[in-house]
Amino acid sequence: IKPGWDRTVVERVRGQFPNVQLMVDANSAYTLADAPLFRELDQFDLMMIEQPLAYDDMSDHAKLQGQVETPICLDESIRSSEDARKAIEMKACRIINVKLGRVGGHAEALRVERMCRERNIPIWCGGMLESGVGRAHNIAMSTLAGFTLPGDVSASSRYWEDDIITPSVTVTPQGTIIAPETPGIGYEVDLARVSALTVREENFTTKSL
Repeated sequence: IKPGWDRTVVERVRGQFPNVQLMVDANSAYTLADAPLFRELDQFDLMMIEQPLAYDDMSDHAKLQGQVETPICLDESIRSSEDARKAIEMKACRIINVKLGRVGGHAEALRVERMCRERNIPIWCGGMLESGVGRAHNIAMSTLAGFTLPGDVSASSRYWEDDIITPSVTVTPQGTIIAPETPGIGYEVDLARVSALTVREENFTTKSL
């Protein structure tokens, strides 16, 4: 949503689909002065309002969350487990979107997951247009116990004509992804595809100490 394209759109979508889980993502398009709008959105039974205010404005997010019934989800604001801790303690949100690339990898993502699970804060996995390799890591992360909300992980074909993993990630007719049970990320890198896409190759060697 964005200013001028929000309440009416949400009302119409909810009218057409009264029973689906529905959320909106504002991508920091609003300020605290727009709190009356977000109070109006409470009537549409949204699962969450994602990142309504600026990424670095946790204080105003806390004020807004105190004024609305709909859970606020922080995304761009969460760049580390420390950010997650501050957001939770300030009551700046009631849901967190965890992105592996944004928080800095598996170790930090695990810290966020554990913290949120222990404090009963629902989390979900967000995507950042990853190739199949990154997507496979997102799928693995989404199987952790703390990830209780549907994630933003899609099929390879949504963004890529040919992915660089085999098999490609697919979505079932029910809208789910079957997580691999094999060791590692559960997919193999398609080296032939990578080679076909390679425009330059560099080799690096290290000197022994």
